[in-house]
Amino acid sequence: MLDPQLDNRRWLRDLAGDARGWLRLAGAAGILAGLCTIVQMGLLAWLVDRLVTQASPPAALSEAFVGLIGVLILRAAAQWVQERAGAEASLRIRARVRGELLDHLAALGPVRLGDRHSAGLGQQLVEQVEALDGYFARFLPQMRLTLVLPLVILAVVASLDWLAAALLLLAAPLIPLFMALVGMGAERLNREQFVAVTRLAGHFLDRVRGVTTLQLFNRTADSIDEVHAAADEYRRRSLRTLRLAFLSSAVLEFFASVAIAMVAIYIGFGLLGYIAFGPADALTLFSGLFVLLLAPEFFQPLRTLSQHYHDRAAALGAAEGLLELLGEPVPDGSGRMAAASSDEPRPAEPRPADSLPSDARGTAVTLRRVTIAHPGRGRVLGPLDLEIAAGECVALVGPSGSGKSSLLQLLAGFIDAESGELAIEHAPPVAWMDQRPWLVQGTLADNLRLAAPQASDAELWAAVRRAGLDEVVDGLSAGLATPLGERGYGLSGGQAQRLALARVFLSRAPLVLLDEPTASLDGETQSLVIEGLRELIASGATVVVATHQQALMRLAHRRIELTNHARRQEVGHDAPV
Repeated sequence: MLDPQLDNRRWLRDLAGDARGWLRLAGAAGILAGLCTIVQMGLLAWLVDRLVTQASPPAALSEAFVGLIGVLILRAAAQWVQERAGAEASLRIRARVRGELLDHLAALGPVRLGDRHSAGLGQQLVEQVEALDGYFARFLPQMRLTLVLPLVILAVVASLDWLAAALLLLAAPLIPLFMALVGMGAERLNREQFVAVTRLAGHFLDRVRGVTTLQLFNRTADSIDEVHAAADEYRRRSLRTLRLAFLSSAVLEFFASVAIAMVAIYIGFGLLGYIAFGPADALTLFSGLFVLLLAPEFFQPLRTLSQHYHDRAAALGAAEGLLELLGEPVPDGSGRMAAASSDEPRPAEPRPADSLPSDARGTAVTLRRVTIAHPGRGRVLGPLDLEIAAGECVALVGPSGSGKSSLLQLLAGFIDAESGELAIEHAPPVAWMDQRPWLVQGTLADNLRLAAPQASDAELWAAVRRAGLDEVVDGLSAGLATPLGERGYGLSGGQAQRLALARVFLSRAPLVLLDEPTASLDGETQSLVIEGLRELIASGATVVVATHQQALMRLAHRRIELTNHARRQEVGHDAPV
């Protein structure tokens, strides 16, 4: 069984490969800054030794002072380059991850995303992707510094006093050991925290969307208490993570302080002549001060890595949720194959040519032995043989649960067939319209341009007139610039249906799929929508509509009756279009 954490680390490592150049630049700049620090400490020790032991006048050391200033400037520039390169690497990687997520969500479609809360998806796109920032911008560059700089400093210290180097070397392994032990707990807490904040976002958004219902049933006070309890639980989880972070910092500082104190005691007693063991007799003010100044710098890369180790834990926690989303299978179009071989039985050819438009611009659809299954429900449709001619309007009828919506979702590409073959001639674009059209917060024009981003105002008005919505828009003070709230707040159900129909006209899609487009509409509004659909059918588009309404059935050239036993019956049209 594969380790999920191993997959998370491998994914993060693969992402780092896309910004390898920037990460290398950040690491090289950090190493240069560390080398400048070593030179800076050496110059300081040399200057103090010259001023104290040799009583050199400051004027005679002017070149050393200038060199010290130059080293400080170079170190500051290297640190700036390190931060800038790390930030650029993180920015590029997060942009790539966010783009992959958006493409994957678009590929999944509304059916596969139906069981996910929009607030949770938004939290993943924002919070979890942003949680990768510290890992790539700070942790990975610091890892390179931790592998190089302590060894360089240890070599310099060993060249001056091997016993001091041994003291540093003895304390060094304890820091990563305790850091890793604490870090494992931090990973678990971060994963739990991401799950908690995702649930909190969905919980809060549900309460905001249902505030009117809560007020009607006098449940606002209870809802406030629920939100407060959920937020308090998230606060406790956050403080638990912070406590662990402070614990890891305290452990690191303790061992670093003990090691530095041991080196300071050794150097102090060695310079005073109280220690005669090993190289202590050879200590001078320069070598002792240089070693003492380098001791904190030996632990500094480890201390900085400890600070950023929680960025790694946060990134691993976020990676788990992101990989879970990216791992959801998308429709691959495997059911859309070439025409079936000649030895397979072919369904009866539909022959309503006398009622089809002569300038049909639609697309032909062929299904052969197609079956559809849903997880947890088993087979919901099929095996089904069906051919729809270009420019034909077909009504799917049958009881609820017979597979009408599933068939439309298959034709739209939202799901794949379990078996069988589906061929759609000139498939894209496909227009989709159901009984609850999706409208976004923005103007009427913004919602219309979802189907045709480059459409002019004249084209928008033409689509609005064809959908019978022109009188409503004319009555609005801002016209097409009238703002709508979330989910089309500001329009009635019938107006939203006609706005969705106008989008279909704008799309000029050769294949139009309608799922109960007139459900829950009053008689007058239903008549307006049907007139718009009549014009759409007359334009030559291939239209497939799932409905229980007799008025819509009469629009169709053919009716296909689906039963719960997945059998198909062809029924002639009741009246010409």
